[in-house]
Amino acid sequence: QVELVESGGGTVQAGGSLRVSCATSGYSYSGNCLGWFRQAPGKEREGVGVIYTAGGTTYVADSLKGRFTISQDNAKYTLYLQMNSLAPEDTALYYCAAGFCASDQMVDPRHWGQGTQVTVSS
Repeated sequence: QVELVESGGGTVQAGGSLRVSCATSGYSYSGNCLGWFRQAPGKEREGVGVIYTAGGTTYVADSLKGRFTISQDNAKYTLYLQMNSLAPEDTALYYCAAGFCASDQMVDPRHWGQGTQVTVSS
């Protein structure tokens, strides 16, 4: 059984940084990548980026490049999202997901975490 558990969310001032984590278990049997998504109130869920579990190739949404970085610690089975220069519009519930990716997107998400809230105050 695949389990994804996010942590590290919180409230940060605009311009600050935050790193959220996603602890995974059972993932190796389901998919070829992990990814981050976010959903702000009243908006659709959007992809933040993905990382291929074999090789570690990462892709980040164009609008977030230069501020957001995805990484993984294979020894700890943990996915990370480092967020810098945060702005109020980054406020959202951040989810990690496991599934199958093609090119720069997760096309078939199979498993989701419960999400961690990130709030950026102005």
